[in-house]
Amino acid sequence: MSPVPPAPATLTPRQREILRLVQELGFTTIETLAERFGVSAQTVRREIIRLQAGNFLQRFHGGAGLASGGIRSAYAQKLTVAPEGKQRIGRAVAELVPPGASVFLDVGTTVEAVARALLDKPGLRVVTASVAVAQIFCNAGIFDIVVTGGTTRGANGSLVGQAAVASILNFRFDCAVLGLGGFDEDGAPMDFDLEKIAVRQAAIGRAGRAIFVADRSKFDQVGTARIATPGPGTLVVIDAEPPRSLAAAWRKGATRWRVA
Repeated sequence: MSPVPPAPATLTPRQREILRLVQELGFTTIETLAERFGVSAQTVRREIIRLQAGNFLQRFHGGAGLASGGIRSAYAQKLTVAPEGKQRIGRAVAELVPPGASVFLDVGTTVEAVARALLDKPGLRVVTASVAVAQIFCNAGIFDIVVTGGTTRGANGSLVGQAAVASILNFRFDCAVLGLGGFDEDGAPMDFDLEKIAVRQAAIGRAGRAIFVADRSKFDQVGTARIATPGPGTLVVIDAEPPRSLAAAWRKGATRWRVA
């Protein structure tokens, strides 16, 4: 009997994480997934079979990859989420960055919107851990962008690893513009990828201020680990009013936010 295809809304947290990893990496092994979740290889195989039945991914020998007729790329999908909201966020952040500032730009489609909004800002000194962000400046004829070292991760050209962190520690930034994947119960910014979190934490430690950017789709998401502790040093720029529970958590923790 064939497995019943799951609907997107009925995916379990583990199935969602498997799908996210496949979208991010293009392919991952059963052994890697079993170790990550602390379960047997057979359990992972059952999850992959159900996800394949829903055309979320494709099962291969020893692992899972992108489905030919399903969701091909998390990055391509994110490009279609709240594009107008991300443009507003980009313009709002650009208003906070003075001419001649030293800026770290993180990875992600919302940060890419910030990069586009900064193209006309004179005298910026930009360091980025995103190949996509660097390309935005290069396409506009701005070539003096510093790109960190590191290993590329995912379709958006994120740079991670010890080389990326070591590169960032050589700089001081007036501000760091950072993406995120969701929020903790106390409003702390979170993400799913520990290596990306390490890069963001290194940038926060070298920046005068941290500006997190998130469209409304992140309000009800919870990441794997915290990027930073909420507090008065945290500013979150968003494209819609936050839910009451999130706003209450931010007020309690003295986190500032700005609706673009």
